[in-house]
Amino acid sequence: MHGTVAQTRALLGGLRERLDGKALDREIVVAPPFTALPAAAEALRGSSIELGAQNIHWETKGAFTGEISAEMLLEAGCRWAIVGHCERRQYFGETDSSVNRRTRAALAAGLRPIVCVGETLAERDGGETLAVIRRQLQAALLDVGAAGIQTLCVAYEPVWAIGTGRTATPTQAEEVHAEVRGIVAELFGKDASERLRILYGGSVKPDNVDALMAQADVDGALVGGASLEIESFTRIVEFRS
Repeated sequence: MHGTVAQTRALLGGLRERLDGKALDREIVVAPPFTALPAAAEALRGSSIELGAQNIHWETKGAFTGEISAEMLLEAGCRWAIVGHCERRQYFGETDSSVNRRTRAALAAGLRPIVCVGETLAERDGGETLAVIRRQLQAALLDVGAAGIQTLCVAYEPVWAIGTGRTATPTQAEEVHAEVRGIVAELFGKDASERLRILYGGSVKPDNVDALMAQADVDGALVGGASLEIESFTRIVEFRS
């Protein structure tokens, strides 16, 4: 919940000044608040930076106050939707089942989901990390199909590293990312797992992105607070692995 329309325009304008025209071998997606989506789409017109939403509802319309549909997001210019972010789980009652419903709704509408999984500090301290990731991922990917797994991304975001300044070590991140890839191989086959992009999210910063991105199974980053500053976000986009 950061950024007015004016602030979003200024941020995206600054990113374009730094990044447009560069031959980067990576995709860049921004996901501002719903109120700024149309302005963001306009600010990104002609750019390779793509637009995403922070959430999506599974129904096409109806009495779901405070939610937003795929049709609305597409009309606003979105191509991506974040699903099951840990803050949605922690503060707003998101469940494994609702994450799956949102994921399938996004796919059905032609949006690309960024499906989030991650454990709490108590779960990590209890040695439950990999079991939690398996449960969340199996539920989230239920009935998405072979085409769906080729379209979406998975983001591992340890809850204990969101907004705390703490970050999983590169070794910790790689362990979970490798597990995610293994689970996807079990569910959809080795080829699908190798094609899957797995993002790390959890206090990603300019000073740790290089080490994280050097890991074999870390394919990208889901950036929070560091994306609010042009300098820091640009440095993250231009990581050196």
